[in-house]
Amino acid sequence: MLEPDSGMPNDNTTSGTERGRARVLTAERQQVELRVFHLDSAIGPEHRVRAVWTFVEGMDLSRLYAEIESVEGGAGRPATDPRILMALWLYATLEGVGSARALDRFCGEHVAYQWICGGVGVNHHTLSDFRTGNAAVLDDLLTQSVAVLMKEGVAELKRVAQDGMKVRANAGASSFRRKKTLRECLREARQQVAVLKKELGEDPAGSTRREQAARERAAKDRVERVGRALKRVKDLEKEKTTTKEKEGVRASTTDPDARVMKMGDGGFRPAFNVQMSTDAGSQVIVGVDVSDAGTDQGELLPMMDQLKERYGVVPGEVLVDGGYSGHSNIDALAGKTTVYSPVPQPKDPSVDPHAPKKSDSPSVAAWRRRMATERAKKIYKERAATAECVNAQSRNRGLQRFLVRGLEKVHAVALLYALAHNLSRMAAYGLLGGSVP
Repeated sequence: MLEPDSGMPNDNTTSGTERGRARVLTAERQQVELRVFHLDSAIGPEHRVRAVWTFVEGMDLSRLYAEIESVEGGAGRPATDPRILMALWLYATLEGVGSARALDRFCGEHVAYQWICGGVGVNHHTLSDFRTGNAAVLDDLLTQSVAVLMKEGVAELKRVAQDGMKVRANAGASSFRRKKTLRECLREARQQVAVLKKELGEDPAGSTRREQAARERAAKDRVERVGRALKRVKDLEKEKTTTKEKEGVRASTTDPDARVMKMGDGGFRPAFNVQMSTDAGSQVIVGVDVSDAGTDQGELLPMMDQLKERYGVVPGEVLVDGGYSGHSNIDALAGKTTVYSPVPQPKDPSVDPHAPKKSDSPSVAAWRRRMATERAKKIYKERAATAECVNAQSRNRGLQRFLVRGLEKVHAVALLYALAHNLSRMAAYGLLGGSVP
């Protein structure tokens, strides 16, 4: 125990000469102890991690198991169970953890992650490769999760709401270069690869093989990224009409798939446009798409096609904001899906925006008249409580900035957020054990 004169700023252990020193239990942090620890008992029956594991156990992961080369009776080190990796990422997503390195660290520090691992070791390379390398599997699992909810009568897919959100890309604004600069960067990158190969040939023992391999990989990776950026510039030039516009086209050497977009705060930053379609009655995410489009104008029809391909049905009604309601979209969906979207206000305040115009097609004229009714206005209010609410929840779980690069990897991360959200909806409807807010 600490003595009164051992350096404590105030001596509160005595209160006068008539009584002795107070007896207290002090911390002892140098004692070596052997403890009996039961991992399963450390997690309560209502802990959200149990709901995550139940969700994963119900998945069809046969595609992932089929890719494992190590088999019983054969040579090779056993692979990490895909269920463990899937559960780790779903739980991490619900907890707002988006970094593979952070997840790796939590697996050694937090009991919930240790419970998922069950003594199986993981590292950030394995975690990162699993997340970004299985976009097709994650896409199938999203369909599976919605199919289960439809079977249970939770999701009906009769009315959906779609909304997009701009998510910051993992690329700096200074990484964007014009075609002339990109050609120079590509030339320099190729020269660097040639220099490294020459150094290796002249002095193979000059550095360790690992260092040599790392330097050569980095140089080749830069050549590949700059080459993609140059191709990206050429593709974007085709979208421009004037010479001045074409000369101003730029692409990122860090993430060629990213595009500078106008964000919600009015600023311009490299980003991706994440589209999510949500079942209006259950708040279940039924469709996910990611593009480099700066606006939502052309994103409605691809989502409707995606839903038909996934579930074999087209929703009878769709709720979207004014950015989606192009006349061509309304015409294309005529007879299949009723569009509920606000009619833009004309510049002349005396003109009734809901009155059909001479140039309107029958479906556009019907849309204008429909949006003037109280019933349509009431239905459209559901959009804020569905699509916008779901997007906000994804933001709260950490979908503020992508930590991966490339459209395919970004799509995989977006699908993971959708799966985590549907997991929480299943728990909310009592289809899983545990609690997942």
